[in-house]
Order: sequence, then C-alpha cells, then structure tokens
Amino acid sequence: MDLYDVVVVGARSAGASTAMLFARAGYRVLLLDRMRFPSDTLSTQHIHRPGLRLLNRWGLLGRLADTGCPPVRRISYTLGDLRLEGAVPVEEGIDAVYAPRRFVLDSLLIDGAVESGVEFREGCTATGVLADNGRVTGVQWRASSGSTGQAQARLVVGADGMRSTLAGHFGARTVREDAPRTCVYYGYWEGLPAEFEVYERTGRLIGVVGTHDEQTLVAAYFPQEEFPGIRKDPQGAYLEALRTTAPELAERAASARRVEHLRGTGSQLNFFRETTGPGWALVGDASCHKDSITGTGISDAFEQASLLTGSVGGSLHDEHATAAALERYAAGHQRLLEPRYETALQSARLEVSAERLEFTRWISGDQASTEAFLSVAVSHIDPSLLVPAAAG
Repeated sequence: MDLYDVVVVGARSAGASTAMLFARAGYRVLLLDRMRFPSDTLSTQHIHRPGLRLLNRWGLLGRLADTGCPPVRRISYTLGDLRLEGAVPVEEGIDAVYAPRRFVLDSLLIDGAVESGVEFREGCTATGVLADNGRVTGVQWRASSGSTGQAQARLVVGADGMRSTLAGHFGARTVREDAPRTCVYYGYWEGLPAEFEVYERTGRLIGVVGTHDEQTLVAAYFPQEEFPGIRKDPQGAYLEALRTTAPELAERAASARRVEHLRGTGSQLNFFRETTGPGWALVGDASCHKDSITGTGISDAFEQASLLTGSVGGSLHDEHATAAALERYAAGHQRLLEPRYETALQSARLEVSAERLEFTRWISGDQASTEAFLSVAVSHIDPSLLVPAAAG
C-alpha cells in the first residue's frame, strides 16, 4: 500500500490547487479524479479578484492569459434605465478580469500541481476511506480499468464537489441548509463582443463576459419556483429573459450566433457541511455550496486551498498539531464564507427594491461612487460597506 502525506480527491479548482500547494510545501501528495482531463463542468467561469491575486502569486495567471483567455477591462451594471460603467480596478498589477473555460482552467491547475510534484491519477474513483480508531487514514479507489487499490495518508481532502461522496465517507454532517433560490441557464455566443456586463430587474439577472475562442458567455438567472416551467422550454425562457432584461444586449445578439448547447441547472443548492474531522478536511463546493449568482465559487475554492495549506503549514507529521491546524482551518473557513453565503442568498432573491433603485440612481451621478459600486463585482466587498461612504 502506498503511503502519502496528503491524498486529495477531486482535481478541479479546489482540489488541484490544494494538491499543488501541499506539494510546494514539501509533502508527498496524491491527487485523484474520476474524470479524464481536459474536462468541462457547469460553471459561469468568472474568477473574482482574490482568486486572480492567488493565481498571480502561484505563477499561473500569466499562463492563463497565454491560453487565449481574454482580459476584460471594462465593467457595467444596468438596472432598468440606469447604467453604471467603469474600468476594472487595478490591484497588485492586475487590471482585468478573466472567465476561462473550465476545461482550460482545471487542466492548467492540474499541470501546475504535477509540476510541483503531485502524483495525479485520472479516471480513478474513491470508493471509500481507511480509518483507525475513528481517524481517517487513507482512501480506497477503483480505476476505470477495473483495478483497485488503497493509499494511506496523514490527511485526506475531499474536493469532489457539491454532491461529495467523500463527505459521506467522512460522515460530515450538513450544519446549515437553505432552499434553492434560483435556477440558471447559460450559453456561448460567437460574434458578440462584450465587456463584463450585468443586467438586472426583479425576477431576472443576466451576466455576460468574454471567454476563450472569441466567445462570450451569457447567463440568465430565474427564480427557482419557475424552474418546472422553464425546463420545458429553456431556450425560449432564456431568449425572453435577454429581450426583457437586456434589450440592448438582445439587439447585439441578433446578429451573433449561439454555439454549443444551452447549459443549465435547477440544483443551486445552499449548504454548509462540517469542514474537518480526525484526518480529513473538505474544500470547495464539498464544504460549502451556495447560489452561483455572485460568481465567487472558483475564487472561494482558491482561497480555501490557501487557507487549508497555510493552516497546516509544516505540522502534518504531528497528529496533535494537525488537529489544531484543522480547527484553525474550520474557524477560518467559517469567517471567510459565511458573509459570502449570506450575500449570495440575498442576491438570489432577485428582488429590486425601490430603495435599491433609488440608491443606484443616486450613485450613478458620481463616478467615484460608481467605481466603488462596480468593484463589488470583481472583489469580495460587502456592498453594505459602500452605503456609508457614498452617503458621506
């Protein structure tokens, strides 16, 4: 049986970055994923500024730009007859936002992990965990060829998404759960140049951003209660949402062409799970999943990877020190994600109040306030913090 310091199950944004950082810290790491890569997945792709900063520090942001992912340097928000627009703020030399296709981003992260010394096995499904006196000590796995194996580890990390099987094997309880609030459908368009654009009205939100291959992602959000009807004709609902929420965008799209198939989901689950236990931890959507309307999932995954590996540091060979490190990670995870979770739930109400409309109208007359407001779309800033500043 192979012995590792860390086994990570799930090789997308959370898992690959976690594996890479543990390997860079000098640990022997095994990364498993049931899929074969390059592989796509449901995602609205936008990487918020904290995630871009981490990619830059890891030496991967330049590589991402080299894949042909276009830098988007202008941002706009349209609410009814109001339009706020400005430049993406410059932080740490980063002057753009990026929304890479996931089959590009995840493969880039896996390559970064392997270059850092991670052993990667794709087409390999974790079928269970090993345990000793209540402490997780490794994983059992089955390859696509049918062969099976086991790997022991000082720490097993579940990064296998919203419906994490590792969370079940760990016995991780769901500690908070809220009903789904939106469903979403999105497609890719050719011949539709766009900035980073958001359009909103009560009951609808449209998000737009450029991605690879000179394509533009256009996503439409709807209230969850409308999903049974929308799923019967998603294309009709999608196009109607564009016409009624973003008529100027719909007019531009009339001379463009949608490519690939329309993607969507009515499973915008909202929950927190227990994040750690003896010998195990969860990162990414496996630990906390929230409505994607705020678009923070990829960036959140990177920050969790950084938080977990930073909390563990060099303590992994000391069981008591590891337990304390996992407690620090769990506490930091709560502080990091709870406010973002609440913001996502609030945004997912898809309600435009008279107060918000008036506030937006007021700040539209001041460019500094406008740029502060727009920075929320690219950074993890609590919008409520902007109100006192604008009022002053």
